Amino acid sequence: MPLPKPKPLPPLPNLSRLHCAFTVVELVAVIGVIVVLMLLLAPAFTSLKSAGDVTSAAYTIKGVLEEARSYAMANNTYTWVGFYEEDGSAPSASPTATPGTGRLVMSTVAAKDGTTVYNPNSSLNPDPIDPTKLIQIGKLVKIDNVHLPIFSDGTGTGDSFDARPLPGISHDTACDCDNTRSSRFGDINLPVPQSAPSTNSKFPFHYPLSSAFPGQYRFDKTFQFNPRGEGRINSTYGVLQVVEFGFVATHANAAPTPSPSPGLYPGNVVALQISGFGGNVKIYRR
Repeated sequence: MPLPKPKPLPPLPNLSRLHCAFTVVELVAVIGVIVVLMLLLAPAFTSLKSAGDVTSAAYTIKGVLEEARSYAMANNTYTWVGFYEEDGSAPSASPTATPGTGRLVMSTVAAKDGTTVYNPNSSLNPDPIDPTKLIQIGKLVKIDNVHLPIFSDGTGTGDSFDARPLPGISHDTACDCDNTRSSRFGDINLPVPQSAPSTNSKFPFHYPLSSAFPGQYRFDKTFQFNPRGEGRINSTYGVLQVVEFGFVATHANAAPTPSPSPGLYPGNVVALQISGFGGNVKIYRR
């Protein structure tokens, strides 16, 4: 008589499943660590975003300047890029904008007949450019959360931000202005001598061209390109070897305070330089 078959043993518990489980205490500890890390890393993420914002602003202006120069040379005419900074904490005001900090506004126009349009010997100051003799090039360009400051000079010894070339006037002696300010665009709503260029353009223009002067935006700080592609600040300055635009990130209309002295800004800053003769553009970051 054969022996009865033994009964199968019950299955063993899934040890891997037991070892992978977390207790409530362990879960709370992991979540706490994640929260602490996020708090520590948040400033770094904010800083990186700000760096990207000002770098993007610099490349946007680079594109606007290059487009204006190319149009002047291709059409054998004069073009102007106007710069205006308004309050970044509120929507753009209409019909007249309010100057402030935090939103950069740019407009590009060109002469219809290939001349300078304005009378360089005019006794009026300002003597706005006749809008019927201008054509709008592209759309109005607006950049939020950025301010144009005046930076301290670089050393002129290298290619880094702190060693970048010094902005300055060329051998063209037509400019009788302050060299330290006339070769920059910055703090354009502050009174002389803080603002740069050190004077407003004698020949401003406005936007939209179809409106009566001063329109929604009056551009008293301008950069002109002639048919040869040479750039001048405010139309009547001499051709500059290097012109500089500075950028710092803002939060709405709150701009950082220079420290430890005027012109020195902590953190992420960007400078764009364009040569007056060749139109070469270079961007420096720190």
